[in-house]
Amino acid sequence: MRIRTLAVVVLTLAVALTVSVAGQSKDSAVGTWKANLAKSKYVPGPAPKSSTSKIVANADGSLTQTTDAVEATGAAVHYEITFKFDGKDYAYKGTNPNADSSSYKRIDDHTYDVMSKKGGKATVTSHVTYSADGKIRTVTQTGMDSTGKAAANLIVYDRQP
Repeated sequence: MRIRTLAVVVLTLAVALTVSVAGQSKDSAVGTWKANLAKSKYVPGPAPKSSTSKIVANADGSLTQTTDAVEATGAAVHYEITFKFDGKDYAYKGTNPNADSSSYKRIDDHTYDVMSKKGGKATVTSHVTYSADGKIRTVTQTGMDSTGKAAANLIVYDRQP
């Protein structure tokens, strides 16, 4: 009887540990990322005064990215998007000046592409990479900014503790 009880307890703990580990994301995107403006290039510019994105993993396998920025004009910007790497369009909540939806496609464990749209029309394509050590996030953007000017941005983010 005691052996059976012990076996049930051990099995229950093993299942709980497996579920806990499986629920944790090893996605390189997860974390808080602050734009390193000294290493970034914004064409045509000007660069924002600051930009920080927090990416969290959700239980359903999606990710939620929340971005807070201060534009060059001093205007505060806040938006978030919850997405999966399935190529489908996902809507932004808040005010993203360049897009109202984006679709995401994973290339590998450290790389994915994003197609952003405004009013159903493609505006910006982003190629996102994460360094092997997980400390740097690099976003290469091409397309049109919110004013209709051609954009070619290289944004380097540092992982925050």
